[in-house]
Amino acid sequence: MATAHARSSGRRSRRRPDDVAGLGRTGAGTFLVPALALIGLFLIFPALWTIYLGMTDYRLTGLAAADPQFIGLENYRQVLADAEFWRSLRLTLIFVLGSGVLGQTLLGFCVAWSLRRLPRLAKGLIETLVLAAWVVPTSVGSFLWLALLDRHEGTLNWLLDTPGTAWLIEYPMASIIIFNIWVGTAFSMLLFSSALGAVPPSQLESSRMAGASTWQQLRDVVIPNIRGHILTNTLLITLWTFNTFTPYLLTAGGPNGASEILPVYIYRTAIPGGQLGVGAAISLLMLLINLVIALVYMRIGREKKT
Repeated sequence: MATAHARSSGRRSRRRPDDVAGLGRTGAGTFLVPALALIGLFLIFPALWTIYLGMTDYRLTGLAAADPQFIGLENYRQVLADAEFWRSLRLTLIFVLGSGVLGQTLLGFCVAWSLRRLPRLAKGLIETLVLAAWVVPTSVGSFLWLALLDRHEGTLNWLLDTPGTAWLIEYPMASIIIFNIWVGTAFSMLLFSSALGAVPPSQLESSRMAGASTWQQLRDVVIPNIRGHILTNTLLITLWTFNTFTPYLLTAGGPNGASEILPVYIYRTAIPGGQLGVGAAISLLMLLINLVIALVYMRIGREKKT
C-alpha cells in the first residue's frame, strides 16, 4: 500500500513541472487568446493587407479606388525599375550609416566612456542635456532645428556670422543626419553606460598595471566584455533609423528629393501621390530589407559567440 502511494506521489511530482499553475492546456490556451488576438489584429492582418494591396492598382481616388484590380507583381516591377526608388534607397543607407551606425553608436559610446570618472554633479548635468533631446517631442525638436537653421534669422547663421545660408536647402542630408544624431544619441549613451558598469574593474586595473594605454584597454578588455551590447545597440539603432519618418519634418524630402529617404518616399507615393498599391509594394520591399539587416546582425552575433 505504501509502495503504491509512493509511486502515485512520484508520478504527481514528475508531472507537476509540466503545469506548475495547474491550468491545464485549456486554461493556458485561454490566457493566450487575448495576446494572440492582438498579434493577429495589429501585426499579421496589416502585413497580409499590405501584401494584398501591393498586388493591386489601388488608389486613394478615382476608379481604382472604387474597384481595385489585381495586377500581381506589376507594382514591384514598376518600383524596381524606378530610378527614384534606388536613389531613395541609396540616401537611406547613407542616412543609416552616418546618423545611426557611425553617429549615434560611436557618439553614445564616447559620451558614456567620458562620463565614467566625472564628478556626480557634472555627470548628471551632461546626461540630462543628452537625454533632453531624446525626451523632447519630435515636433518640438524639429521646430527648434528649423529655428536654428533658418536662412534669415537662424541661430546658427548668427553664431557663425553666415547670414543668408540656407542649411536645409544647401546641405539637406548633412542637416538630417546631424539632427538624427542629436535626437537618438541618448539611447546609446544609456545602454553603453550600463554595459561599462558591468566591466570587471579588476581586469581594467590589471591592464593599467601592465602598462596598457587607453586604446589597448578598450580593445583588449572593454570591447570584448560589451560585444553583445554593441551588437544589440547597433541592430536597434539601424532598424529605428532605417524606418524613421522624422526627417520629413525638417526637409519634407527636398529639395528635389535630395533628402528623400525611403519612409518619406513611401509617404509621397502613397498619400500625396495617391498610389496606395505602389506604396504598399515599397513598404513590403522595405520590410524585406529590414529582415535581411536583422538576419545579418543575428548571424554576426552567433559567429562571435562561437
